[in-house]
Amino acid sequence: MPSIIQLLPDAIANQIAAGEVVQRPSSALKELLENAVDAGATHIKVIIKEAGKSLIQVIDNGSGMNETDARMSLERHATSKIRKAEDLFSLTTMGFRGEAIASIAAVSQFELKTKMDEQELGTSIEVSASEITNQQPVSCAKGTSISVRNLFYNIPARRNFLKSNGVETRHLVDEFQRIALANPSIEFEFYQNDLETYNLPAGKLSQRIVGLFGQHYKEQLATCNEETDSISIKGYIGKPEFAKKSRGEQFFFVNNRFIKSSYLHHAILNAYQGLLQQDTHPFYVLFIEMDPARIDVNVHPTKTEIKFDDERTVYGVLLAAIRQALGTHNFGPAIDFDSNVNFAQLQAMNIGQPSNKDTAYTQFRNIEKDPNLKNWESLYTEEIKQSKLNFTTSPSESFTVESALNDSDNKEATSLGIKFQLHNQYIFSQVKSGVLLIDQEAAHERILFEKYQAFLQGTKGQTQQLLFPINVELNPADHALVLDMRTELTSLGFAFEEFGQSSVVINGAPLTVVAGQEKTVFEGLIDQFKINKSSLTISTKENLSRALAKRSCIKAGQVLLQEEINAMIDELFGCEVPNFAPDGRSTYFVLDLNQIKDFF
Repeated sequence: MPSIIQLLPDAIANQIAAGEVVQRPSSALKELLENAVDAGATHIKVIIKEAGKSLIQVIDNGSGMNETDARMSLERHATSKIRKAEDLFSLTTMGFRGEAIASIAAVSQFELKTKMDEQELGTSIEVSASEITNQQPVSCAKGTSISVRNLFYNIPARRNFLKSNGVETRHLVDEFQRIALANPSIEFEFYQNDLETYNLPAGKLSQRIVGLFGQHYKEQLATCNEETDSISIKGYIGKPEFAKKSRGEQFFFVNNRFIKSSYLHHAILNAYQGLLQQDTHPFYVLFIEMDPARIDVNVHPTKTEIKFDDERTVYGVLLAAIRQALGTHNFGPAIDFDSNVNFAQLQAMNIGQPSNKDTAYTQFRNIEKDPNLKNWESLYTEEIKQSKLNFTTSPSESFTVESALNDSDNKEATSLGIKFQLHNQYIFSQVKSGVLLIDQEAAHERILFEKYQAFLQGTKGQTQQLLFPINVELNPADHALVLDMRTELTSLGFAFEEFGQSSVVINGAPLTVVAGQEKTVFEGLIDQFKINKSSLTISTKENLSRALAKRSCIKAGQVLLQEEINAMIDELFGCEVPNFAPDGRSTYFVLDLNQIKDFF
């Protein structure tokens, strides 16, 4: 009987390995950048075309390779980082598995140029789907240049699974930001389709943060520094008032390697407890240094998940460090960016000392309650909570809204305010069966959602031209997202154009957006879109409709005129689904006469 077990050809084996290492263009960029950093480069240039699908090129001035090493780098499991198994537990470099170059070359048209400082000529190697098509000496600068063209050209099924250029660009920018943050002493350049996106000179971490995320980050940074015998934590945290609802600007680095850890993120949120608005996340860039033998980085293909030998200790030190930073800085003047405040030494603290928490909380919880909230608290006493109040009427039940036009006897009652606003949050209206209670925010969100859905289905929304155009600065990832959704945003009623590297100028906004709130709504729309994207599986159009409705609707606390109250009731019950807001919240309830009678 013939054997059925066979060894795979190297080309196929490399393609299988590529499926683990190179999931999308950003995966290839990550591996190439890490190799450039490990090569001791002081300047790294990245060139991207068509979101990495057409070209990913990384040029560095690192140590370079000789002809033999250049050829060996294309072999699987070839590496300069480890010699024995024990080396896996004392790693201080980024790339070490020895599969990245071979895997990338297996699914692209690959070109490598490299030269060491003492050599007169470098080496050029061209590879197509793991097959070397050309190798020759070449005149080039010291260092290494790698070009990855037509990624996944030989695996059409994998290429078809890539997302839009906007999505893939965001992933590329994310990977670039992580490497750039981890290495502020290296100069970086980043070009997209021949346009410069970043030009980051070597400098301090504070300057690198501002260079990546914008000048407005100067005023929100606070230094964090904590050292023990076994762990060192350094970096920056953001002021609570700058926290965002979407995640994505939270960075942990362990021994200079970017990691993701919900466990450590919980420690951050715990330290900020009482200082953040609900469902918001603070900005932070934190570096944890510890003995490499105490962590295992080889537990995930992308090396973004690691294991600690003692997670509780790391959690405790991190929690104390953040509380210390919150208490020490007291969110006073902005950082002096002309002085070296990279990791300013802070006064040592006792981790077990409870006064740090008390001090921080005392300083930042000076918040007065809304007088209206006090009224509600006095209204809903324990006696009322234990009463027979029970909204058994379903929002789907039918009823008729009373109108003075239909009942002449009600004209006087209408003039006295049958429809009115309660605590600038709810709308009360008399109906035949009792009283209609409407949540003004949820109701308006439903009304706007259905309007925006109609705009995106072909009934283009009207645009209110602005007297003075508004400039909105975006990070490169958000800029790519906006451009990717230009057609849909235009259908909603926004009129904008590109301005500079990562900014847009808003010339017009939907008529539904309150004058003066155009920038806030536009930025909030992007933020809410990303939140929805991470938690919901819905189309781009529905996501945009939900996001814009949520960020532009009337909020609780906003005073409404009588005409606005009447219009909201009419428009709500003209909706296809008046019962619920887009996220499932009820928009109204009916308290019938029998329930009211039971109170007495």
